[in-house]
Amino acid sequence: MNEHGFTYEVILVDDGSDDTSWQVIQEISGQNPSIKAIKFNRNYGKSAALNIGFKHSSGEVVITMDADMQDSPDEIPELYSMIKTGHDMVSGWKKKRHDPITKTVPSKFFNFTTRVISGIKLHDFNCGLKAYSQKLVKSLDIYGEMHRYIPVIAKRNGFKKIGEKVVEHRARKYGKTKFGLERFIYGFLDLLSISFVSRYKKRPMHFFGSLGTLSFVIGFLSVLGIIWEKVRAIYILKTDDYREVADQPLFFLALTAIIIGVQLFLAGFIGEMMTMNSHKRTDYLLEETIGLDEQ
Repeated sequence: MNEHGFTYEVILVDDGSDDTSWQVIQEISGQNPSIKAIKFNRNYGKSAALNIGFKHSSGEVVITMDADMQDSPDEIPELYSMIKTGHDMVSGWKKKRHDPITKTVPSKFFNFTTRVISGIKLHDFNCGLKAYSQKLVKSLDIYGEMHRYIPVIAKRNGFKKIGEKVVEHRARKYGKTKFGLERFIYGFLDLLSISFVSRYKKRPMHFFGSLGTLSFVIGFLSVLGIIWEKVRAIYILKTDDYREVADQPLFFLALTAIIIGVQLFLAGFIGEMMTMNSHKRTDYLLEETIGLDEQ
């Protein structure tokens, strides 16, 4: 408990650093019991660090901050207040950035693309300074580069009160940024994965079955059309001026469409069987209960 009467905890995650970070963490945690720490045996990335930190957090309000000292701790009280007054999540917006153009331009494109695909009106999805409600962080399971899309995952999980706050951004003093083209590409692929999974995780047949049915119907109707042209030429027009069915490239394209349609339908069917046997099929997030014991 601090001098204002609030209880708090600070969870420091050492993502496999090879400097003296862990020794410093051990020293300050020994001086303050509210400071807790986790050390990875190697570098797993920011998503893993956030995920493990979220799982060990216990506060009603959880605030994340990178260790590069570009974020200001002075923003914490207002972020805390915004969560306590009703927001599920508040994302920082580094409106005035102190980063090289090689980072700011791709970041603007990334944020624009994410806004369009997700429908969430945030200017800075990747800002490390964010505040969350305890219910929200306990619903998260992030990996890969998915820390960039926590607002998207939060919306998928039913947390719609997502706000934004302009925050101070400072020039980097220590270390080097790990942002590069590779992370940008992987991040975009993660966005597509999140968007797809959020829609079809519990109903894969709706995706594969729809595409399979469409492909099968197009192929089947094309075959019927080719056969009808031959029947019409022979029995109605009484002419020999027609092409054999097997001599038409469209016939083989139609057969391919039929085969692809069947395969997609079977993929959806197999996906449904796998989902039925998954314990997470009916793993729903509950807002609250009345008169029921926690299970």
